[in-house]
Amino acid sequence: MDKPARLFGRDEEWAALADFVEAPTEGATLGLVYGRRRQGKTLMLELLAQATGGLLFAATQQSETQNLADLGAAYAAHRGLRQPVSFRDWREGLDELLRLGDERAVPVIIDEFPYLIAATPALPSYLQQALSPTGHAKERTRTRLILCGSALTTMAELLGGGAPLRGRAVLELVVRPFGFRDAGAFWGLTEDPELAFRVHALVGGTPAYREMCGGSGPDGVDAFDGWVQRRLLNPASAMFREGGLLLREEPSIADPTSYAAVLAAISAGNHRRTEIAAALGRPVSALGHLLSGLRGIGLVEQVDDALRQKRSVFKIAEPIVRLHQLVTQRREPELVAGKAEQVWRSSADTVASKIYGPHFEDLAREWCFLHASADTLGGFASAVRPSEVSCRAHRCGHELDLVVTETNASEADRIIAIGEAKGTLTPMDVPQLQRLEHLRALLPDAQVDAPPKLLLFARAGFTGELVEAARGRRDVELVDLRRLYSGD
Repeated sequence: MDKPARLFGRDEEWAALADFVEAPTEGATLGLVYGRRRQGKTLMLELLAQATGGLLFAATQQSETQNLADLGAAYAAHRGLRQPVSFRDWREGLDELLRLGDERAVPVIIDEFPYLIAATPALPSYLQQALSPTGHAKERTRTRLILCGSALTTMAELLGGGAPLRGRAVLELVVRPFGFRDAGAFWGLTEDPELAFRVHALVGGTPAYREMCGGSGPDGVDAFDGWVQRRLLNPASAMFREGGLLLREEPSIADPTSYAAVLAAISAGNHRRTEIAAALGRPVSALGHLLSGLRGIGLVEQVDDALRQKRSVFKIAEPIVRLHQLVTQRREPELVAGKAEQVWRSSADTVASKIYGPHFEDLAREWCFLHASADTLGGFASAVRPSEVSCRAHRCGHELDLVVTETNASEADRIIAIGEAKGTLTPMDVPQLQRLEHLRALLPDAQVDAPPKLLLFARAGFTGELVEAARGRRDVELVDLRRLYSGD
C-alpha cells in the first residue's frame, strides 16, 4: 500500500500500519496508535481509511449516549445506509464494528479512544469480550481494529499490568515529533541549516506547529527575530501558550503547578535530581512521581550517564516547553503589553546558553545515533550519552557531551567515540581538540589498538588552525551544521 503523497515523512509509521492492515492473519486483530497531540495521527489514520475503504470514528468529550449516537451515524454512513443506526450499548456497537471485516480485511479506527473510556470505563473489558478467541470476530472476520489517542498515560495503560487488553494487541505504534532532519525538510529549511537549527531549537518537530505559525517559517536568518516576535511571542498567536498547554491537556496530570515547577527547574539548567530538588526546595525523595509523570507524557527525557551506573540527567524533550518556561511565561506581562522585540533582545543570553547550547548537544547525539556512518564513528552506535570523566591532574570532573558506545553480544560494551558539541557563534579552535585528546586518555577502558575517535561538533564551524590540525587524522571528525543536516 503506497503512502499518500499528502503525508510528509512518517515512512516507518505508514509501513507499520500497512503491514497491520494487510497481514494475512485470519481473525480480527487489535492495534494501538498514540502520541502527543498535533503530531499528525488523525491525518495519517484518515488517509489510511481512505486508502483502504475503512471506517474512522472520531470520539468527542460527551456522554456515552451521545457517543453511541455519533458512532451509529458514522457506521451508517460507512455502510451507505440512509438512516443512522441506533446502538443500545457498546457491546452491540463493538460487535457490529467488528463484523465490518466479514468479507475482507478492513481497518476500523476509533480516534480519541480515551474520551470513550472517560464516559464508559468498562469499554476495554467489553473489547476483551468482543475479541474472545472463540468469538465471531476472531473466528469469522478480518477486521483490523485501531484505537488511537493523545492521552499517553491512558493509552499505555491499556496494555499494561492486569489491563483487560493486555496481550491482545499486535501493533503498538507511538507517533513522535519529527527528528531534526525531517523537521527541517518539513519547514522547507534544509538549504539553510542555521535557520533550520534555530527554528527546531524553539519549536521542535511537531508537524502542526508549522500551520500554527502561519504556515511557514522565517524567510531567512535576517528575518528570524521578527518571525519569533510575531509567531511565538505574540499573545495573539496560537503558539503563545502552547508550551504551557502541553502539560495541562494531559488527563493524568492532576497538579500541573508542581510539574510545571520541575519543568522550570530543568529548563534553567538543573539536570540532576539533587539540582532539581534544590531548585524546588524539596527533598529528592519527593521528585520521583513528578519526574516519572513528565517522562510518561513525553515532556522530559531521562538520559543515563555513559560511564557511571545509577547516575543520570533529565532534559526537556519538547523545545516549545523550554521556550515557554524561560521566556514566554517569565516575561508574559511585557509580551502582553506588546514588548516582544524588547523581550527577545534582552533574552539573547538566556536563549544562547539555555536553549541553543543544550539543543545543539542534543542534535549532535541524535546525529551520532541515527545518521553517522560506521566509518565516521569507528563502529556502530548502540548508545550515545553524556558523561563526566574524573581528572586527577585538574582535580575535577570534565564533562563529555557525548560518549558513543557499541554493544556486541560476546564482548563488553566498547567506547568507539567521544565528542564535544559547541552551540555558540564562535568557531571551534585547537584547544577543544586538545581537551578531547586529554579526556580520551582518562577513559577507564581506553584501548591502545583502537582508541575512540574524537568528534568535534560546531554550530559556527572551525578555525583554519583546527581544520589544519585535523587534516589527515583518521581519529578526528569535524561536524558543522551542514554535515549535521545532510552528511554522515
